[in-house]
Amino acid sequence: MPSQNSSPPAEKAAKEPSRSRGLKRVSALLDGASAVFAETGYEAATMTQIAARAGASIGSLYQFFPTKEHVAAALHARHLDALAGMLDLLAEEMRGQPVDAAVDALFARFVDYLEDNPAFLAVGERRSLDPAVKKEARARLRSRIAALLGAVEPPIAEARVASLAAVTLHLIRVAALLRADDDEGVRAPAIAELRAMLKGHLAGQDG
Repeated sequence: MPSQNSSPPAEKAAKEPSRSRGLKRVSALLDGASAVFAETGYEAATMTQIAARAGASIGSLYQFFPTKEHVAAALHARHLDALAGMLDLLAEEMRGQPVDAAVDALFARFVDYLEDNPAFLAVGERRSLDPAVKKEARARLRSRIAALLGAVEPPIAEARVASLAAVTLHLIRVAALLRADDDEGVRAPAIAELRAMLKGHLAGQDG
């Protein structure tokens, strides 16, 4: 049996499930990993813990994911797909809507997602994450936010949409971290300040 921290040969990749039963097993394994990463963080999590949380044997886990890094990569990709889909739907819903409404909806849904899925930040900030993958992930989310900002009324200057999308993504991440603040009297007002800052800035842009 491979050790929990050993790396597989470079050519050995995560197994792709080909049948419905295999897909369900992989989904259950990723659900287990999500719970463990959320509780312990990526670095402290072990393959044994992930298998136990998923109600699977360690052999079943290694069958689909040779290392913990493979598990994290698959979970990261799953969350990115979910967030991208959510942002695509939101962009359609907010088309032609005022900037204030779009920002409120964006903050509410994105922050709620990050709060409900803390494992996403755990795997997205892991030290072993390939910088190129991290850059691509951020670009993917920024492009969706840019589409949303480009659909509001009055329109935001096209030349500034990309940079504003980058700022917005960082503000949302800060808001998600604030939601974990132990001081309940600070959390909501601080997040409201972030939203107000963004809405005020966007409202002052020339169309």
